[in-house]
Amino acid sequence: MSYKILIADDEPQIRDLLKLYLENEGYEVSEAQDGAGALRLLRVWKPDLCVLDIMMPGMDGYQVLRQLRQESNIPVIILSAKDADSEKILGLNLGADDYVAKPFNPLEAVARVNSNLRRFYSLGANQGTKQLIKVRNLTLDPESCLLEKDGEPIELTSVEYKLMELFMSHPGKVFTKQQLYECGWGEEYIVADNNIMVCISKLRSKLSEDPSEYIKTMRGLGYRLV
Repeated sequence: MSYKILIADDEPQIRDLLKLYLENEGYEVSEAQDGAGALRLLRVWKPDLCVLDIMMPGMDGYQVLRQLRQESNIPVIILSAKDADSEKILGLNLGADDYVAKPFNPLEAVARVNSNLRRFYSLGANQGTKQLIKVRNLTLDPESCLLEKDGEPIELTSVEYKLMELFMSHPGKVFTKQQLYECGWGEEYIVADNNIMVCISKLRSKLSEDPSEYIKTMRGLGYRLV
């Protein structure tokens, strides 16, 4: 599934930068340069998540957020040069899910988009309980952190579970070694690390006798769940 992301910001450089990084992640991206345009796209295009600037001409981001929350509960990440605690609290109280202060690292912004989408959709946060994730004959239960194949449990380490959760939440999507490392180990990926190869190898052996039946190597790119 390709999620739709709306970027609402009056600075074209910001929109272009975020669009580039988000499209590289496989997202479908649309843009709005003011609050009125953002609200129109939110109603017509119906994105899965909105990155919303506060300081926009005409209708500002807070006004957009107030109206949006009367109609939808999609994740909203506020993007603003206003980094005072009072501004963050106001945005969160109005219904925002996250807050990124300008200037920002685009990789951090993308990571927050990934996190909010995963929490809201894949893990069922919008329903109050975490949903089962099913891919082929695999079922992952985020509530109990258990993986089953044809109803039979598969024992996983904490790192293996995190990687399977990532893979199964986005079947078919290619993940780089950096993305897998930062997800599984929770640390910044700086240099090549064979921990990923070892972990993938162990996962493959637990899932099937055929190493490529579930997790396929994409040479020069990374890995994906097929």
